[in-house]
Amino acid sequence: MGKFLPLVIFVVLAWFLYNGLGRDTKKLPSPLIGKAFPNLEVEDFQTREKYQLQSRLKNKVSLVNVWASWCVTCRAEHQMLKKIAKVSSVQMVGVNYKDTKKEGKRFLEILGNPFDFIVFDDKGKLGLELGVYATPETFIVDKDGVIQFKRIGEITPQIWQKQMLPLIDKLQK
Repeated sequence: MGKFLPLVIFVVLAWFLYNGLGRDTKKLPSPLIGKAFPNLEVEDFQTREKYQLQSRLKNKVSLVNVWASWCVTCRAEHQMLKKIAKVSSVQMVGVNYKDTKKEGKRFLEILGNPFDFIVFDDKGKLGLELGVYATPETFIVDKDGVIQFKRIGEITPQIWQKQMLPLIDKLQK
């Protein structure tokens, strides 16, 4: 029996390796798809006003983007978000995640602000509720405040055209 143990371990490891090849690591299933967006009391990035987040999401299709000034991929993605804001009627919501206001404002001053409003999530409480583990992460939320899509990583023109825009158009009808 002892002779076959290394062979069994090798076969099991090889199966896990083979099974993982070819998987899109950016397309992880989210347990939040089909569930209500968290309704936390949040702070507005610009005004410091506190409000229930669902009140700003109801009756509008929203693209919610979790970003930070320290995130290199967020910087790369930002131009795409500005293009989306110009060509789409989707409500653009930013979540400034585990950042400082000073650095977040500097980021927006340099790169521009594509968002209709921004939630300041310096402690990561909203991010925790959303299961955020890497920035950027983007959610599409329907008019009822239900999460319909999640993207981990940069939004590219191809992802926007093939996955996100068709869903937003469908939800807006």
